[in-house]
Amino acid sequence: MPSVAGAPPYSSLLGKVYDGPQPEAIQWVTAATANGCTLLTPKVPFCSTPCGGSAVCVAENTCKPYAASQTLGTVTANGLATQSGAATFTMDPVANAYQPPAAVRLAYPVYREGEKFELVTSGSAFAPSFTIGSRGVAALDLTTSPISLAQNTPLPLAWTAPAVPGSKIHIKLDISHHGGSKGKLDCDLPDTGSTTIDAGLITQLLNLGAAGYPTIIMTRSRAGSAAVTAGRIDLVAASTVEKPVNVPGIISCTDTSECPMGQTCQPDLTCR
Repeated sequence: MPSVAGAPPYSSLLGKVYDGPQPEAIQWVTAATANGCTLLTPKVPFCSTPCGGSAVCVAENTCKPYAASQTLGTVTANGLATQSGAATFTMDPVANAYQPPAAVRLAYPVYREGEKFELVTSGSAFAPSFTIGSRGVAALDLTTSPISLAQNTPLPLAWTAPAVPGSKIHIKLDISHHGGSKGKLDCDLPDTGSTTIDAGLITQLLNLGAAGYPTIIMTRSRAGSAAVTAGRIDLVAASTVEKPVNVPGIISCTDTSECPMGQTCQPDLTCR
């Protein structure tokens, strides 16, 4: 992953498989769409009888159990670069989650763009042995700076286009998450190197309100999949960048000393 908030870039590998989709407590409702982007607003259903710790309220008075994590046996990774130079290593589940053991340190980058890598499972009661592969993606370089929002103004974004086709771009623009999200923009786009988010969507997002430290998160990804009896398992190669966003009237803070004279730092991390 490229740097976030000035931290150095790093590689990571983490996997977990469930016996079904994971239900969510917040339901996102489509408010508007334009050019591959969707404005979503949150809705929290109410269940008069609490769902307890093993389920979540997904609709009015409707509880749905959480999906259960599963093991796939030992997983062998092939084609990922490590600091030792080894191109193969194994992972055993810990609480049904998979990541490289402490003795294995991933290199950065962990693969070359377009280069194939794969995971091979030894099999389990949940799924017999299978192989799943994907291809590496280039580190994402979001070149637009600064990123500023304004009423009735489209938001142009540019990034370095990939040399190898096959990847896609996801954008998440949530400017109120530190105050309890009032809405967000989700975009699923072709990886062409540029896009422009519709002025109407930007205006509607701003009108929902903002909190401190608003950011935009952009992800380049490419996925492979494998069919198992219970459904489908995906292996996703991704590169993510998170950058600050300028919002009119918002001064972010973690302490009142960071605010202009006469203002105090609020729970939503804004000066007022």
